[in-house]
Amino acid sequence: MQKVTDLRISSSVALPSPVEMLSELPRTPAQATFVADARRSIHDIIHGTDPRLLFVVGPCSIHDVDSGKEYAERLKALSEELSDRLLVLMRVYFEKPRTTVGWKGLIMDPLLNGTCDIPEGLRMARKFLGEIIDLGVPTATELLDPISPQYIADYLCWSAIGARTSESQTHRQMASGLSTPVGFKNSTGGDLSAAVNGIVAATNSQTFLGITEEGGASAVTTSGNPDCQVILRGGASGPNFSSSHVSETADLLRAKDMSPSIMIDCSHDNSGKDPERQPEVLRDTLEQIGTGQNAIHAVMLESNLNKGSQSFPRPLDELEYGVSITDACIDWETTETLMREAHDALSVRFP
Repeated sequence: MQKVTDLRISSSVALPSPVEMLSELPRTPAQATFVADARRSIHDIIHGTDPRLLFVVGPCSIHDVDSGKEYAERLKALSEELSDRLLVLMRVYFEKPRTTVGWKGLIMDPLLNGTCDIPEGLRMARKFLGEIIDLGVPTATELLDPISPQYIADYLCWSAIGARTSESQTHRQMASGLSTPVGFKNSTGGDLSAAVNGIVAATNSQTFLGITEEGGASAVTTSGNPDCQVILRGGASGPNFSSSHVSETADLLRAKDMSPSIMIDCSHDNSGKDPERQPEVLRDTLEQIGTGQNAIHAVMLESNLNKGSQSFPRPLDELEYGVSITDACIDWETTETLMREAHDALSVRFP
């Protein structure tokens, strides 16, 4: 008989089921309580009942769990000091979208050698998330593959749908069933409708193909996710963090009967992909907050122990510690300065 299936599949490795991995690396009651409390606080910020600023900060991607944990330890100490005005979350990004090719993140290639040991990547990601939660640092990530949340979502406090996937029906449906608050980025071209329409879809009930905790195929029906916000990250047409862009975004959300909640991404096209310009974007955002713009509920910075980025792939023993292998970041010293500036600027919301 003529073969007509799997003609271009070179290998297929079975994954452990989500329930098997959660049993292998279980969450503790204390971890579950911490995640639930953080999600409630984010809900209150998104809906305007908590005046604090949601401050998502951390490496562009996690490729070295040791430097990632050191970053989290520093962030914990600082975030405790600033917690009366800032709710600080750490970026723990394990999946990286690619326009063509490149390293796809810790889950897809945890050994950084092209072997793509996904089962090990899922274990490493889950273990790392548990360690960050144990430090008392809330977690934030972008969810790219619709299957991976089954393995890690119980450790997530906030999630993003990226610029390349905000228009994706699959990701909008996934977001409608996530237990975390979700941010939708504007498209890579800068169009806002993808994010706004994504929120409309995610807040409504959806039915779609998914997997069960046992790893079987299922038809999933959701109740909708009420905790969504737009992430302004700029686009091909330029930055979109100005007061006019923020007002336009808020008006678009109100026109869809959505309460406006906006995050300013200080990186990506808002900074022209130049990390040295992230402070400029943040300071403009803080000025808007100072003049009474209450729709800005959150900001995001790409930050690492050390500034810049390094080319990859390269021999692992040549990698610089605490330096991004994806987008360039600001260093820790700059991060601390900016977080303190944000805390001072938020005094306007705390008379």
